[in-house]
Amino acid sequence: MSFELLHFRESDKILKKKKMMDDVMKTLEYLDTVLYEAPNKGELLKEALKDMGWREDGTLNIMEGRRYQHKGFKNKVAIEGYIGTFENLEGLFRLQVAFDKQKIDTGILLMNSLRSFDSPFGSSRDLVEWEIQELQPTIFMPVSVALFDLGKTDSEPVLKESMPK
Repeated sequence: MSFELLHFRESDKILKKKKMMDDVMKTLEYLDTVLYEAPNKGELLKEALKDMGWREDGTLNIMEGRRYQHKGFKNKVAIEGYIGTFENLEGLFRLQVAFDKQKIDTGILLMNSLRSFDSPFGSSRDLVEWEIQELQPTIFMPVSVALFDLGKTDSEPVLKESMPK
């Protein structure tokens, strides 16, 4: 398994209460298999989430009258993320907006764990934990973050998890 699932603000308890933990783990495992070293991860991500039942018509909209949509949605749990890079604050903000509108109970943010060689931060996990803490009170919802090591394609720059300390 080349992904790690981190839970913040008791998001794991919400997923367990909704009996969705197995579904979430199977979905993440499927994404890991489908997306590993694949080019065009964005289209594959949408197709894989559709295969796993996370892209039902009419459930993805975040705001009425706008085209903002989640990557996936099921049982008041939304999936967000752009898997191509580590940076993904936009996904967190989309989840927070849906949470504020009471459309979701929790969210899952998908992130690529590989970062640039010149990053001064520690591991991707350490950075995510720090960012989630620093974004409070703006981002206060329960959220899970899935960090994927999806390898690299020939068209991507060489990246790594973190610099040695």
